[in-house]
Amino acid sequence: MTTQTNTAEVKAGSLSKDFFASIVVFLVAVPLCLGIAIASGLPPTAGIITGIIGGLVVGSISGSPLTVSGPAAGLVVIVADIVTEFGLAIYGVIVLAAGFVQILAGVFKLGVWFRAISPAVIHGMLGGIGILIIGSQFHIMLDRDPLSSGIKNLLDIPNGLLETFESHGGNIYAAITGIITIASIVLWTRYAPTRLKLIPGALIGVVLAVIVANLFSFDIKYLTDLFDGPTNLQNILGTIITPTMSTVEASMTAGVLLAVVSLAFIASAESLLSCAAVDQMHQGVRTKYDRELMAQGVGNAICGFLSALPMTGVIVRSSANVEAGATSRASTIMHGLWLLLFISIFLFTLEYIPVATLAGVLVYTGYKLAYPKVAKELLAYGKAELAIYIVTIVTIVSFNLLAGVVTGLVLSIAKLLYVFSHVSIKAEHQPNSKQTTLHLKGSATQLGIPKLVSVLDHLEAGRDIHVQFDDLEYIDHACIELLNGWQKQYQMTGGNVTIEWDSLIGKYHAKEAAAANGI
Repeated sequence: MTTQTNTAEVKAGSLSKDFFASIVVFLVAVPLCLGIAIASGLPPTAGIITGIIGGLVVGSISGSPLTVSGPAAGLVVIVADIVTEFGLAIYGVIVLAAGFVQILAGVFKLGVWFRAISPAVIHGMLGGIGILIIGSQFHIMLDRDPLSSGIKNLLDIPNGLLETFESHGGNIYAAITGIITIASIVLWTRYAPTRLKLIPGALIGVVLAVIVANLFSFDIKYLTDLFDGPTNLQNILGTIITPTMSTVEASMTAGVLLAVVSLAFIASAESLLSCAAVDQMHQGVRTKYDRELMAQGVGNAICGFLSALPMTGVIVRSSANVEAGATSRASTIMHGLWLLLFISIFLFTLEYIPVATLAGVLVYTGYKLAYPKVAKELLAYGKAELAIYIVTIVTIVSFNLLAGVVTGLVLSIAKLLYVFSHVSIKAEHQPNSKQTTLHLKGSATQLGIPKLVSVLDHLEAGRDIHVQFDDLEYIDHACIELLNGWQKQYQMTGGNVTIEWDSLIGKYHAKEAAAANGI
């Protein structure tokens, strides 16, 4: 009886923790769901619908119980481009098809390959997206329309500020609303009392901005201005565009296929990266990556059918979930339930929420994505990693998201090929002696034979040569044959060559033994 009582108490305690965590995640999710939808060119409630699906559906079947799925700032750019290029009807088909691609990737156990993407590319992708979000949302925060490209948006920021403060093309009250939002988030994040830290800064910023804007009757855009007709559930459901056979047939183009693959790839990479980060935050069940990939695919297939936003596992909501004490997937599921109640009962609140405050939340989110704090960490792994990160960002901002990611991947593969094919050989001559030590470093493959031959052929005849492999990671058969043949030829000139084959073989055997023992 005592054991059963203790078990019941533990379950009740876990449920209470999950309940509290779900409230925290819900409060984080609401402004982000609304803001990301607006930034993507969709109705605000499209983001809430995705959050509901991410909580109730994906939360129930996910491979990472504490990861929260929903609209992600990292998909804003690609979604906005798809909506602009193909329209809402075909957009839904693209998201639906991307979901099926993710499901197939999970079935064929490709989850681990998405995790193999270079961190420099992932961080570069997020940094580039952050800069583009800042550029577009900064103008929306001033009640202006964003321009047609990321570069134009960034270059037009000074002009937007000038127009706003001169009241010729901007709205000073919208700017004040956005500034209040961002300042509140920053101040709350830095100075909030420890016991209140769990209250999200974005919520504090939005609430304060809403109070100020409505108290002083600011003449600015509110969320209801983005809807055609009354803001009620019936009207919202009436705006949902489901795919038809005609839209499916119209989607059979190379451009649509490229958009499907791009969306599936980027959403999967961001989701699994978030899951890996969540695993480092707690000691509970580890992520099952292929199951998570299939769950994300199911969620995106449903979102595509309803023309809602695509989803990923989102690190902001997931970290809030873990920090709030969540112990199981119940928290994620309940947060989806609270979002469902919001869209069912509390839609009237949208008429009080300024567009500028949600844009302010996204400007701050973009800043967090773009802030180059990771650059120092990448530099610790070499200048090449930092260069890949920077080039990825510059390409995304200058061209588009897909071009930036592909460029980053190509550079990563090129770096990998270089590492596995590059060998350096340094001749160290002892003064006043005929002794020379050759240090081989890197990977000695047939691609490095010309460099080896160049050094070996220029060695003075008759010296005592000692070849060391201490810093050599790999040597292939072609290089072994080269060294064997050169050793015989050089010794015929009267010189002596000592090659530490035993130490090289011993080192490789030690590595194999360590790998076999799981060291």
